[in-house]
Amino acid sequence: MENINVVLVDENDNEIGLEEKLKAHQNGAKLHRAVSVLLFNSKGQLLMQRRALSKYHSQGKWANTCCSHPFPGEDNLAAAQRRLKEEMGVECRLKEAFHYTYKAEVGNGLTEHEYDHIFFGEFDGMPKPNKDEVMDWKWMSLKDLRADMSRNPQNYAPWLSFTDEVINRRN
Repeated sequence: MENINVVLVDENDNEIGLEEKLKAHQNGAKLHRAVSVLLFNSKGQLLMQRRALSKYHSQGKWANTCCSHPFPGEDNLAAAQRRLKEEMGVECRLKEAFHYTYKAEVGNGLTEHEYDHIFFGEFDGMPKPNKDEVMDWKWMSLKDLRADMSRNPQNYAPWLSFTDEVINRRN
């Protein structure tokens, strides 16, 4: 994994410093800024990705369309658009829908503790995933996602805990 810094924030998303990405995830105690993208098609289905086995955590788990950490000084929207193109090969208009904070163990002794900005977008095309980031993808209704997460939570990234909030915001 490349040596990248994440932006440390307080509970109000005010920047308080920087920390190397892996160290921030090993420590798990320091809240850092993140972005998550959820693309929906015209049928209301969510574009899901299955994380590549080469990822340093949550390998092979199903997750939202894409997610990442803004670079220091990078706008949240710009970070979301950058990672959407890098991971899924998609460019489209995004709009911030809400934010939330969570803390979850993600495997390999790592913890995500994020102030996560959630972006929605609409997309009916064909993604072109980066095989180093994504091993599979599919469209899934929010109803089916919620049901399958209840039956098979081990198949999903823990940050998908925002699913009920997404359902409330989409309806």
